[in-house]
Amino acid sequence: MNRVILRLVAATLAVFSVPLAAQQDVPMRGNTPLAPQGIKMPPLPDAPVRYETAEGQNIRVVVYTRGFRDAWSMASVSNDTILVAERAGQIRVVRNGALDPQPVSGGPTVRAQGLSGMDMALHPDFDGNHYVYISYTKPLDERRTTLAVARAVWDGHALTGLTDVFVGEGGGGGPIAFGGDGMLYIASGGGGEQATQTANNLGGKILRLTDTGKVPPDNPFVGRADARPEVFTMGHRNTLRMAKHPGTGAIWQVEMGPNGGDEVNILVPGANYGWPLVSLGRTYAGPWQSQFTKEGFRDPVIFWMPSIATSSIAFYTGDRLPKWKGDIFVGGMRYGEIPGTGRIERILINKNLEELRREPLIVDLRQRIRDVKQGRDGLLYLLTDGAEGAILRIEPTE
Repeated sequence: MNRVILRLVAATLAVFSVPLAAQQDVPMRGNTPLAPQGIKMPPLPDAPVRYETAEGQNIRVVVYTRGFRDAWSMASVSNDTILVAERAGQIRVVRNGALDPQPVSGGPTVRAQGLSGMDMALHPDFDGNHYVYISYTKPLDERRTTLAVARAVWDGHALTGLTDVFVGEGGGGGPIAFGGDGMLYIASGGGGEQATQTANNLGGKILRLTDTGKVPPDNPFVGRADARPEVFTMGHRNTLRMAKHPGTGAIWQVEMGPNGGDEVNILVPGANYGWPLVSLGRTYAGPWQSQFTKEGFRDPVIFWMPSIATSSIAFYTGDRLPKWKGDIFVGGMRYGEIPGTGRIERILINKNLEELRREPLIVDLRQRIRDVKQGRDGLLYLLTDGAEGAILRIEPTE
């Protein structure tokens, strides 16, 4: 019987090993398929767009302001003011929906390259000290750059007193966030796939520092000769954004997989999230990247296959959209590797932080959503990517 089964398996494998003449030859650049033309992105409408959503939370989407170029992140610094960081290094200010034509002065000198951008995080006591933290790609000389995080004071019109609190060892601007413990979390990329699995370097890691850039004594690798004390978690591919969970204070991280396998992870001290040894995605050429799961590595709490090109994450805690309270919102830049298919996804979780259901939103607008934040007014704000970027506001219809 075993021989019969083996013959059947061998015959099946032989069938699948024969090239199928009906399949197209996909144009490749190296091991990566060339992107298709995609779907044309329509212009954003001038009038509000109304949607009936799955939980009965009827909304309208309004273009709050326009005029950004390659916008990357935003931060609400007062009830009527939003700062927006553009990839090339400019920081813009929006007051009551009006974009100031002049960039904010006092920001860092940036060299935009690769997939890195500028992220911003407000100090937990921002209303008292007005500290804005900015991660960016810092030029070291004519050729070399590195990840850095600077701190400045927002005086209502400009950034003052800019000072680096952290300078890395390569890579570019990475996401930052403050946790419920008051510590600053920094996503440090670069270093190659092998580096992500060794704790004695900063590549493919999430770092944990005090608000002045010092190493906290309770970091998980403090005191180990074979590890960097800044490291909090390891085994990450491309971290796109992080956010503090409003109940637990833990940091949740969105990570872009290869061809699929985008993840949302809850960061746990000292945990290894597996890249490149485990992944729920395929390589760009088609084969699976690796094992789906393996003992000793921490699994994501949410994942996507196919990819939505995750970009951002926010927890909704307001009262203006009550049927979405407690839900997670994750920005996506394209679905299934097809340009022109951006959206935002709403994810409902239970009290055990387990996914129950998810809903794609504003799919028809086809916008690349680069950042999502809850405003101080309890509404949701979406930052679109590209040469003609905008802020969209989600508000209730009634």
